Amino acid sequence: MTVTVESSGTQTAVISTEHTLATPTTAKVFSLSVDTNAMVNGDVLELRIKRKVLSGGTERLLFYAVFSNVQSEPIKCSVPVIAPFGATFTLKQTAGTGRDFPWSVESL
Repeated sequence: MTVTVESSGTQTAVISTEHTLATPTTAKVFSLSVDTNAMVNGDVLELRIKRKVLSGGTERLLFYAVFSNVQSEPIKCSVPVIAPFGATFTLKQTAGTGRDFPWSVESL
């Protein structure tokens, strides 16, 4: 099994804006990784993964995680997500000063 980086980049967060990082459409197992090293006390970051259950269905929230303040373990990695119809990966900073967050979406 080969791990592939589907997409990657650095997102500059705008407070209270949900930024779409990637929207792969192929059927794979995905994971989201985000480097939160830039966070300081007072920052709050939300990560989300959304997917469909049926090909013509509505995309809904599957994974949600919130991180606050300085992170002693800065690399955050989501659970593996089985996505037969693709998925949407987002990042939203809700408090603090907008930070730059390096990220990648990997697949198997």
